Amino acid sequence: MSGTIDKIKETAERLLKDCKVDVVIGFRKGTLPMMNEPFMARSAGDVQNMVWDSNCGINLANYLTNRKERIGIVAKGCDSRNIVTHILENKIKREQLHIIGVPCTGMIDRHKISEMVEREIFEVTEADGKIIVKGAGFDKTFEKTEVLQNNCALCVHRNPVLYDELAGDLVEEQKDVDRYEEIRAIAAMTTDERKKFFEELLSPCLRCYACRNACPLCYCPTCFVDESKPQWVGKGNDAADIWTFHFLRAYHCAGRCTDCGSCERSCPVGINMRLLTRKLEMDCSELFSWESGLSLDQRPALDTFKLDDPNLFIK
Repeated sequence: MSGTIDKIKETAERLLKDCKVDVVIGFRKGTLPMMNEPFMARSAGDVQNMVWDSNCGINLANYLTNRKERIGIVAKGCDSRNIVTHILENKIKREQLHIIGVPCTGMIDRHKISEMVEREIFEVTEADGKIIVKGAGFDKTFEKTEVLQNNCALCVHRNPVLYDELAGDLVEEQKDVDRYEEIRAIAAMTTDERKKFFEELLSPCLRCYACRNACPLCYCPTCFVDESKPQWVGKGNDAADIWTFHFLRAYHCAGRCTDCGSCERSCPVGINMRLLTRKLEMDCSELFSWESGLSLDQRPALDTFKLDDPNLFIK
């Protein structure tokens, strides 16, 4: 990790000193363990605040929408795929960006670690594939694979797909990963079983909209949940409104989601709403052979039409 952050700092400092960019978007250390936060370096002196480790799970593409500056941005695999989507959807121009690609072996899940420790954590470090957690009177070591974010454990695009320069050596991509085992298990349930499953899944929802706010795809000026003329969704905690929010938001991400995990990571009650977006990801893959964010040369599945489209009624 030290070599990676040294390269990030070196690149960011060079870009700012040479006036190639106006700002470099990366990470700095957060005020709490495992909570690194987005950081915008605007001068060469700011660069020394930048960090990189397995606590950089926030998707920085969220901070590109409709910006006008020349921007340097640190991008792991999922970030880079969302940058591709932003460019395709005209939310940022490719020529504005200098992408510092960072090969990634996964981000750690602070919720998992907190549940395993159940005591106040003072410091979390990593070395040689292990995560060391320290607090008052304890010191625990975990294998990194034990405490990965759920999306990282299933990730098959750990290397950036779009970059101007790399801040580290490319890593080996995970193979033989069954990304949709859970989805097929839910599809195999009876109607009543599925209804009960989703009732239990979504019942803790507080309607805080943290999942929406953290998602790099949710950039609509007015979200459908905030529309009043007409009002699509009620403002209370009625189960029908909660379901409408989650299912409709998932459909808005269809063919666009990169499974970056921002929604699940930000949820204060631990809802795995990625089950919804991964179902649509699987459908796009099976119906249209489409995987989002891999190429600037191909339009997303849901804004194109082909004569061999499987939905024959369109013809």
